[in-house]
Amino acid sequence: MKLALLQISAATASAEERLDAVEAALAAAAAQEAALLLVPELLLPGYNCPDLHATLAEPAGGPWQLALAEMARVHGVGLAYGWAERAEGAVWNAATVLGPEGVQLAHYRKIQLFGEMERASFRAGTGAPPVFEIAGRRCGLLICYDIEFPEHARGLARRGAEAILVPTANPAGFEHVQRLLVPARACENGIFVAYANYCGTDRGLDFGGGSVIAGPDGAALAAAGTGPALIVAELPELSAYPAEAVSAQLADLRLPGDG
Repeated sequence: MKLALLQISAATASAEERLDAVEAALAAAAAQEAALLLVPELLLPGYNCPDLHATLAEPAGGPWQLALAEMARVHGVGLAYGWAERAEGAVWNAATVLGPEGVQLAHYRKIQLFGEMERASFRAGTGAPPVFEIAGRRCGLLICYDIEFPEHARGLARRGAEAILVPTANPAGFEHVQRLLVPARACENGIFVAYANYCGTDRGLDFGGGSVIAGPDGAALAAAGTGPALIVAELPELSAYPAEAVSAQLADLRLPGDG
């Protein structure tokens, strides 16, 4: 499976510009035969804009999802994206995965809300992170701060995920996440972790870039710098890695409450 990550400038203002950027990235990902494109957290309508979260959040099946589903179908590339979802009388920090035919494969609402802005804007999710299949690989889905809690990644790996997709909005000053924690989550579970971040500045909040795809040995298969980028990497079969570095070791792990 070949995976693409879009690192977009957070200064990209309007939803229309962001949709245009996604379409261009899908076209580029298709040219490199990627099966799926991962983009950042709250790509629509943007991360550091609580006023827009309240006013522009859309329901499932709304104009954003319809437009993105059509783009995925036209380019034949799956898409994992973050967005503000309105449902059940609340707004959620959500992520959705569309297959290359534009059909929804997975949907998730962020459990670990980060900071005052997120807790004021969104209701925390309560559902288990999903595991789904695309291009013959089982993948899991988390959002940003979720990956910093080992239990969420461990739970997905124990349920058969070979890769975890993480749309994120990690500010500058927290680069230890993509430098240390993301590789650690990959290595300790013997899986791949893909982490798609912003770069640039959004309403005074600077983002650190550094989007990365980490392998089961903790090494980066591909990584971005501090500017806009599209990175692409082939995810080898887990059997290509030493036996001690793959998720089979999870079968020997016992957690409190396992019985």
